[in-house]
Amino acid sequence: MSKKILVVDDEQSIVTLLKYNLEQAGYTVITANDGEEGRDLALEQVPDLMILDLMLPKIDGIEVCKQIRQQKVMIPILMLTAKDDEFDKVLGLELGADDYMTKPFSPREVMARVKAILRRSQAVIDAAEHLRAEQKDYLQVGELKVYPEQYEAYFGSTLLELTPKEFELLLYLTENRGRVLTRDQLLSAVWNYDFAGDTRIVDVHISHLRDKIETNTKKPVYIKTIRGLGYKLEEQKGS
Repeated sequence: MSKKILVVDDEQSIVTLLKYNLEQAGYTVITANDGEEGRDLALEQVPDLMILDLMLPKIDGIEVCKQIRQQKVMIPILMLTAKDDEFDKVLGLELGADDYMTKPFSPREVMARVKAILRRSQAVIDAAEHLRAEQKDYLQVGELKVYPEQYEAYFGSTLLELTPKEFELLLYLTENRGRVLTRDQLLSAVWNYDFAGDTRIVDVHISHLRDKIETNTKKPVYIKTIRGLGYKLEEQKGS
């Protein structure tokens, strides 16, 4: 079954270009021309990926993104922005987008981003299936439990409020607990491409994870900084 992709943009030329190239690559494509329609289609049809323009009629892309995440719909979102739009990529990613691209863009670049995002999304599904084969549905490190299939994580009995990228980063750290992971490795694994060396995105997400699982963020017990290298999720006694 082909993956379903929702394209939301008010520029018909962009919609036509994306629809043609995505369908040529074997994807099923549905489209919307304003934020309200895009949000409704995302919630009703739950596509495998959403390509979402930032500037839209009725409600903008950021608000669409926020409303979808508030409904706990965790479809991957690729945000489109014009070069002259004021858009902080870290802010956009924190609000729930998985990636962003600036216009104008080449169809080849779009396809590369789409494949990368879907590949990472599939990795989360594969992790859940691996746990099911082991008759487990979570990974555990100390008081931290990560449930790939439910896209949920708990610290003790508390459900952590995580953005999709925070969850994927935490899952990857948990799968590789005890291993030192460089910022570039984390960029590649969680964001699936090189963010032009912008490791600030990793650091921001690590900081937010620490806020949610560390008693003292100045002296972290779980997510350790390995100076000059990167980060490591520390094995805990008894886990």
